[in-house]
Amino acid sequence: MSMEITNVCEYEEIAKQKLPKMIYDYYASGAEDQWTLKENRNAFSRILFRPRILIDVSNIDMTTTVLGFNISMPIMIAPTAMQKMAHPEGEYATARAASAANTIMTLSSWATSSVEEVASTGPGVRFFQLYVYKDRDVVRQLVKRAERAGFKAIVLTVDTPRLGRREADIKNRFTLPPFLTLKNFEDLDLGKMERTNDSGLASYVASQVDRSLSWKDVKWLQTITSLPIIVKGVMTAEDTRLAIQAGVAGIVVSNHGARQLDYVPATINCLEEVVKAARGQVPVFLDGGIRRGTDVFKALALGASGVFIGRPVVFALAADGEAGVRKVLQMLRDELELTMALSGCTSLKEITRNHIVTETEMPRTLSRL
Repeated sequence: MSMEITNVCEYEEIAKQKLPKMIYDYYASGAEDQWTLKENRNAFSRILFRPRILIDVSNIDMTTTVLGFNISMPIMIAPTAMQKMAHPEGEYATARAASAANTIMTLSSWATSSVEEVASTGPGVRFFQLYVYKDRDVVRQLVKRAERAGFKAIVLTVDTPRLGRREADIKNRFTLPPFLTLKNFEDLDLGKMERTNDSGLASYVASQVDRSLSWKDVKWLQTITSLPIIVKGVMTAEDTRLAIQAGVAGIVVSNHGARQLDYVPATINCLEEVVKAARGQVPVFLDGGIRRGTDVFKALALGASGVFIGRPVVFALAADGEAGVRKVLQMLRDELELTMALSGCTSLKEITRNHIVTETEMPRTLSRL
């Protein structure tokens, strides 16, 4: 790449120039007015630091454990669909970059590379994202293949009984390019799902997501797999308590990258409510709007056990392939390390709620002085 990339956001502009409009818009856009899309980012700017000084920060440890797996940092890769639209190497490149960074990649079930193909890239801790389909046998086959390919957890997306209204995709008449397919469905016995070819498969698979999905299906999923189940798409204390009752292994506070229901709050604004309701019984993760190491620190200070990044990965992939994804992970890691040092934290467990203040809390903080 000719120019020096100094932060994660710069990759988006390069991706916008390189990708066909239909594909860039698919990755970049949110639902309806895109208020939540902007708010996912803007909300971070309303959380400020209370740095501590004169603490020895010559050694900083960012390692952590997720579901018993040791990783190098609390920054992981979220499931993003159809990555070969961004770059010919697609999910292969992302898997290799995650492995090199010693962190976790979540593979979308709507990937353009199969679980077996991703597993073939070499070692690494990988999770498999799942939608529940009307035909439960399709779900069973997907889960079994993920298990056999060595995936370590199922990330169940629960905020998508119907796809949100993404107007850019409607205008662009978005379809999966004809030279690509949803690889995880290619070798399945689709039964009632009927085989359709190429991009027709993408719209057909989307139409087969089960709108009747409920908590009993989370219980059912536990009967067909021994893998831990993480529920992705929780935003309230009420659903947090129900998730824990259902026996989930973890929760991702997510609004689906602002692609589902517009005018829901930014995920960072829902995080503390979910963490308090979880009461330490399961780890709580965050996705949505993370673009800086400072964002990661703020999420950890509000109680997250880690964060997942989505769009930064596909934009970096489009801009510079595997090297781009590696650089995004490295930049976020470096920025988090710097934020920890300047806040007086030498390990993740030292990051507390006292290291941040929200704008609404500022008058109270000042009045205590």
